[in-house]
Amino acid sequence: MRVAIVTGVSRGLGEALVVDLLARGIRVLGIGRRSSPDVKHADYVFVRCDLAQPASIDEQLRASFEDIAARFPDAVCLINNAATIETVGVLGALDAARIGTSIDVNLTAPIVLANLFCRAFADPIERRIINVSSGAAQSALPGESLYCVAKAGLEMLTRSLAAEIRSPHFTAITLRPGIIDTPMQAFARSQSKAVLPCVDLFKGFHSGGQLQPPDVVARKVVDRLVLAPIEHGRTYNYAEL
Repeated sequence: MRVAIVTGVSRGLGEALVVDLLARGIRVLGIGRRSSPDVKHADYVFVRCDLAQPASIDEQLRASFEDIAARFPDAVCLINNAATIETVGVLGALDAARIGTSIDVNLTAPIVLANLFCRAFADPIERRIINVSSGAAQSALPGESLYCVAKAGLEMLTRSLAAEIRSPHFTAITLRPGIIDTPMQAFARSQSKAVLPCVDLFKGFHSGGQLQPPDVVARKVVDRLVLAPIEHGRTYNYAEL
């Protein structure tokens, strides 16, 4: 039995990953504020959890993780996919509370989930953590500083997991999945240049036909990173999938 735990499943890449995983006979636990209304499957369980409230994640998800562990699966994969870019704007113009929410969703919640995952599952179960990052982790995008900072931190989470856990049954990687046609991209394109100085970059992705369909990306992610051998601590780019 294989199980995947996926965050941010209501739309975009997360929804596409759930659909692809289920089609391959992999059981899925979806996590987020809401699920996709189009996903209905006997092997799909959704747990409502607000990742903007990371202090409550353990309490809300511990039982679900323990239930999976009690079934002694052959493999469990956590895909930290959920993210938000809704708090856009240049530093100096941002609301402090929204800064906290952005960092909580994009960085603190994945750390808490990884911590819970490592506590709940042990050898000889094959364990994987896939942290979905972005090229923004290494490129400062004016108006998207919070997203860039969080993604850089998420990549350090992968490196920290690789440094701390040396079991042959555990791997953690970072994925930079490329430019995907998601509501997040549409949101970025809709912003004014005053709020998001790099908005032309996102408009160019769209007008230049560079956006990849979520289902195409999801299929490659499952083939290459969920089911195939991977290198502990490594960052994978879309071109490698």
